This record gives sequence, structure tokens and C-alpha cells, in this order.
Amino acid sequence: MASMAMVAIEATIVSTVMPQIASELGGLHLYSWVFASFLLAQTAMTVVFGKLSDLYGRKPIMFVGIAVFVIGSVLAGFSWSMPAMICFRLIQGIGAGAIQPVALTIVGDLYPVRERGKVQGWLASVWAVSAVVGPMIGALIVQKLSWAWIFWVNVPIGLAAAVGFWLFLHEAPAVRRSSIDIVGAVLFTIGIAALMIALTEFGVGNSGVALAWAALFAVTLVLFIAQERRAADPMVSLRLWGARMIAIVNGAAMLAGMVLIGITTFLPMYVQVVLERSSVTAGLTLTMVMLGWPIGATLTSRTFHRIGLWRMVVAGAALIPVGASTFVLLGAGSSPVLPAIGSFIIGLGMGVMSLSSLILIQEGVDLAQRGVATASNVFSRNLGSALGAAFFGAVFNFGLTHSDGRPMFSDEQLRMLLQGMHGSVAGDSAIRLALGGSLHLTFVAMLVVSLGVIALALLLPREGLVESRAVAAGEAAPK
Repeated sequence: MASMAMVAIEATIVSTVMPQIASELGGLHLYSWVFASFLLAQTAMTVVFGKLSDLYGRKPIMFVGIAVFVIGSVLAGFSWSMPAMICFRLIQGIGAGAIQPVALTIVGDLYPVRERGKVQGWLASVWAVSAVVGPMIGALIVQKLSWAWIFWVNVPIGLAAAVGFWLFLHEAPAVRRSSIDIVGAVLFTIGIAALMIALTEFGVGNSGVALAWAALFAVTLVLFIAQERRAADPMVSLRLWGARMIAIVNGAAMLAGMVLIGITTFLPMYVQVVLERSSVTAGLTLTMVMLGWPIGATLTSRTFHRIGLWRMVVAGAALIPVGASTFVLLGAGSSPVLPAIGSFIIGLGMGVMSLSSLILIQEGVDLAQRGVATASNVFSRNLGSALGAAFFGAVFNFGLTHSDGRPMFSDEQLRMLLQGMHGSVAGDSAIRLALGGSLHLTFVAMLVVSLGVIALALLLPREGLVESRAVAAGEAAPK
């Protein structure tokens, strides 16, 4: 929980304080890359570290992840420019790419299935607490100390987590004598990095640059598949990823990640501009996602052994479009309670689906493949976030353009409206009307994507899944 807290709280603290950091360091045009570099590195390295944990054990890989994350945090606090900040955030992302999947895999190794749900619920609660506490800690640090301390606060947490793993995690030194697929790891990292950069550039409107990176991704993908087919011990097992159960669960996780980033990006804007509520109210409507998530995970941990994992996955997937439909019903006169309820329902569905899916994946593979299988699920959700940011951003921008391709209003007009500097009444009303229409179109697209989550869940094969009685008895757990 301590190691996961570093990754979880860093996202909320940095997003809160980043405007002030950008004003001091300059380079506002690079603002989005502070977040994109972290996500890029984390996504690209998740599967690599998952595979390495299968080869060399969880403990050494977790130590590497914590060390890299802490070093990146220390360096980020000393950033002298925006490019330096982006570089150090990328180092943090590499560490996060080891911490998150390996922590989930350690839980899978240590606990039998019946107990594992409860422990995974505790890990989910870390993200919920971070979503609430992170912005408050960030604001307090900026007021009383330097902004560098939002990064340096990770040092004592990381050291405590490392000491805890050193003292209490006892695993057999089962180093597998196997060749490392270095070529596959390099090609995978380059390919995912190219895909993430292409999506980021497409999201900000640089279609030419995006196409160039997309072409690099396509070439790398072909080379990667050829390498993995001939490698004796591939970095990414195509047979593992192509298994029907894992492919469906990871596909649903990717679509769910798209929905989640859509809410995070566009719901606060709708509440502030269209519903004319404060930023605090907008933040509370979004926080309901993180309130519903641990509740869903806790309910799953206590009931899946009676109801069955297949039903839990389907139930969680069904809640996501139910929550997304509330955003489609929003209008200019709507109460912020309605999007708050929708956010809570989506969070509840994510908690139910993510935990039951994770148990399915971990119990559906051999112990020697548990690390890379767990990492594949985390990777799919992160990739969904990147895809969702680009896709919903394109839908949003499409809704804001005239038939001749001109924007309906300027960025400066929108910035003034968000900061409370109103122009003419007619002008403000026109902006709110245009923005409301564009966001409604975005929410409709989000609902369509969320329906894909339940469609994939219904395709899960009921045969061959972990049976509820075996789960209840803990028979599938490693000894």
C-alpha cells in the first residue's frame, strides 16, 4: 500500500500544483508533456517489468521500481526548466511501470483467492484516499513550502516501503534460467512510445507529426511480432495475450480506461462552464468515481465466491454504461448531483470489474506467467487512457468547429469564462451553448464506448473460468 501510494498520490498532487510550476519554469506549451511523459514511460515499461518479475522474482524488481521512482522524484524537485521536468517525470514513470503491476502480482502470490479480494480492495482504497487527500496536500505544500516538496515527499514513503519489502517479503530464490528477450523488450518499448506520442500529437491537432509516429509504430509492430514468434522465451507471449479470456478481459479494461479518462477530462469543464458551478463542485462530482471504486472492490471481495467471477465481471461492466448514460441526460439546468451519481456508479462498476477481472487473469495462467499476465491488464487500462484522451479530444474539437472548420470561439474567451472574467452576456451564453453541445456529443461517444465494455464482458467464456467453490476454498492459490 505504501509503494502504491507513491504512484497514486503523485498524479493528484502534480495536477493540482502544475499550473504554478509552469508559471515559474516557463514553457507553457510543453504543459501536457509533463503528464504524457509519465504515462508514456509507465505504459511502455509495465509489461517489461511484469515479465522480469516472472524471471527474477518480485522482490528485486520492486526494489528497482522504488529506487527509480524515488530518484526521479528527487530530480524532479530540482527541475530548472520544463524540458528537465519532463525528463525527470519520465524517470518517475519508469519506476511506476514496475511498482504498480508487481505490487498487484505480489498480492496474487501471497494470498489465496478468497483473501485476495479483500487485500486488493485495500489497494484500491489507496487510490480513493489519494484522490481526496492529494489536492489538499498539494495546496498545503505550495502555501507553506516549495513546490519541490510535492516530489520529495515520496522519498520517506519509498524508503519505508523498501524496508517493509526487505523485512517481510520472503520468496524462494527461483531465478529461471532463461534468456532475456532484449530485442523484444526494446521493440515493445519503442512501439508503445511511438503509439503514445502519436496519440498525444493527434490529440493536440498535430496530425502530420502524429502520422509520422504512427508509421513508426506500425513498422515496429511488424518487427516485434516477428521477433516474439521466433524468440525462445518471448518478452510478450502472443499465445498468452491471444487467449480468449485474457484478450476479452484486457479489451474490456482498455475500453473502461477510455471512459475513465473521458470523465476525468471533460466532466469538470461541463460542471464549471455549462452548469455554472464552482471548481470545488466540479472536483467533488469527479471524486465520486474514486469513492465508488473501493466500495465496488470491497463488495466484490466479499461476494464473488458466492456469485461467481463471470457474473461479477458482467455486473461491473453493466454499471459503466448505466453511469455514462447520466451524462447524456445532462442539460444547462441540471443539478450537479446527477453527474455525481453517474460518476459514483461508474466508479462502482470499475471497482467490481477490475478486481474480478484481475483474479480471473491471475488464476487463469501458470505461476511463472502471473507477473506478465497481471501487467497486461494494467497496461491495457493505461493504453485505454491514452486512446481515450486522443479519441474524445477529437470528438470534442469536432463539436466546436463550424462547417467551414473555424472554431466557434477562441481559447482566450474560454479561459476568461473559466476564470470568472465575463464578457458580454450574449457572448458568454453563446460560448456555454456551443460548449454544452460539444460536450454532449463527447458524452454520447463515451456512452457508445461504455456499451462496448458490457458487450465484451458478455463474450467471456463461462467454461474454464475459476469456479466459485474452488475460489471459496482457496484451492487455486499457490502454496
